[in-house]
Amino acid sequence: MITPDMINGFFELVGSIFVWINVYKIYQDKIVKGVYWPLSIFFGMWGFWNLYYYPFLDQWVSFWAGIIMAGGNVAWVIMAYYYMRGKK
Repeated sequence: MITPDMINGFFELVGSIFVWINVYKIYQDKIVKGVYWPLSIFFGMWGFWNLYYYPFLDQWVSFWAGIIMAGGNVAWVIMAYYYMRGKK
């Protein structure tokens, strides 16, 4: 039986694939252009909230997928800061 946790975890996992593709692209391009970077910080913070909230709801599939997404958001924000700092 598929549970809401499994469905949500699937969306988190697919989303984390896209986040990690963004990490790879920023690594390749070494530039931040056309991106509103505070949005990534917001979603990164939301990801960390989910890491608290999912265990509280006993949603462990979502929690483990959320770790992958939150890690990607942190990596992207760090790389964006690094490449924006070097441009000035």
